[in-house]
Amino acid sequence: MSEKILQLDIEGLNKDFKDKSPQQVLEWALEKFNPKIALASSFGAEDIVLINMIKKINPDARIFTLETGRLHQETYDLMDKVNTRFGNLEVYYPDTAEVEDMVRKHGVNLFSNSVELRKLCCRVRKVGPLNRALCGLDAWITGLRQDQAASRSDTSKIEVDSSHRGIIKINPIIDYTSEEVWNYIRENNLPYNALHDSGYPSIGCAPCTRAVKPGEDARAGRWWWEPREQSECGLHVKA
Repeated sequence: MSEKILQLDIEGLNKDFKDKSPQQVLEWALEKFNPKIALASSFGAEDIVLINMIKKINPDARIFTLETGRLHQETYDLMDKVNTRFGNLEVYYPDTAEVEDMVRKHGVNLFSNSVELRKLCCRVRKVGPLNRALCGLDAWITGLRQDQAASRSDTSKIEVDSSHRGIIKINPIIDYTSEEVWNYIRENNLPYNALHDSGYPSIGCAPCTRAVKPGEDARAGRWWWEPREQSECGLHVKA
């Protein structure tokens, strides 16, 4: 953990930023941690908002994504649009040998056989690449929102990420509503994943994501065959 992180008063910062805008949080973060800070984007609506905000503050700010090899075509289409419009997109892939070993032992669709195997698939395809992406960083930015899931309801704008070397995790739109996210997208004429127009509020890998039904929460379409309390991939699980 760097001296810069050790000197931070996390509780005090959250009090200071409680009523501040996402842009104000980002301005502080990008100045404080540059160049050892990056946005993790899965190209959901929230991430599109943050990419636009960040690039207005610092056009050279780092943005990375995890290419699991099992994404929807609509997600790949959006990746191209974002890279063309904003540039500097860093793409992290799973370790080929790990994927080959996993599929050889458990099959290509192992995720549907048990919670344990689904989590293994997420670890290989997502968590491993994330760990590499965060290597050398002092802070990372996410598009988490409190009302996305019960497991995220107590998430703060600024946290110490004990799962990743104690670096700082910054969630600038944690208190945004879905309506605020979409208002920003429309007002700024931003591209977004076409699946959002087909009932997909949360989008992950193609085999593990479906459209949600009326009355379901935003993440009900993720690993829908599992108990709801299990429905995280491991990227945002607190140690």
